[in-house]
Amino acid sequence: MRVTIAGAGAVGRSIAAELLENGHEVLLVDIDPKAIKIDTVPRAEWLLADACEISSLDEAGLAECHVVVAASGDDKVNLVVSLLAKTEYGVPRVVARINHPKNEWLFNESWGVDVAVSTPRLLSALVEEAVSVGDLVRLMTFRQGQANLVELTLPEDAPVVGQRAGSVPWPNDTALVAILREGRVLVPTADDPLEAGDELMFVASQEVEEELAELLSPHRTPH
Repeated sequence: MRVTIAGAGAVGRSIAAELLENGHEVLLVDIDPKAIKIDTVPRAEWLLADACEISSLDEAGLAECHVVVAASGDDKVNLVVSLLAKTEYGVPRVVARINHPKNEWLFNESWGVDVAVSTPRLLSALVEEAVSVGDLVRLMTFRQGQANLVELTLPEDAPVVGQRAGSVPWPNDTALVAILREGRVLVPTADDPLEAGDELMFVASQEVEEELAELLSPHRTPH
C-alpha cells in the first residue's frame, strides 16, 4: 500500500516509521526544510513541497496513492490537503489529524475526510475509559459513515450480563466488533456470553449511542 503523509513533524515521522515496519511505501511531504530529517526515517521517500498546492501533489503522485494522512500541526492545512486528496485525486482513504477540538465539526466528508483523529479527544477518552465503568466512551469518529468507535466496560449489574451476544437486541446501525476480557481480545460470535468487566467495543452511528448506553447500563449517559 502506498501512503502519503502531509506533515513531517514528530507525528508524521512516527506514523511513517510504523507503516514502513508493516511493509508499506511511505512518502513524507513538508514545506519546512527543517522538517526534512531524512536520517530519522531513512526508508521513507521525502518531498520538500507545499502539500496544499496541486503541483506539489502531482509531484507526490497522489493519483497512485491508496491513503493520505494529513498530519500537520495546522488544522487549516490538514483540511485543504484532505479536500484536494479526495476531490482532485480520488484517494480511497483520507485520514486527518485534528489539533484543536473546536475545529472537529469541520473534519467531515464535505472536506474529504474519511477518518478524523482528535488527539485531545482521544487522550481524554482513554482517561475516562480507564476510570469509568458503565459509561459509553467515544474513542474515534469515522466521518464518512457518520459512525463512531465507542467503548463501554460492563458493570456487574448490567442487564445484559450473562446473555449471549447474539441474543441481545442491539440498536440498528450498531456492530459489536471486539470484547476485551482479562487481557485477551475476543472476536465476538453470537454464542459468546457477556461478562461483568468486559470491555465492549462497538462501531455505532451517533444517533443510537444513547440507546446503546441505556441498553448496557441504564441511568448512565454516553460521553
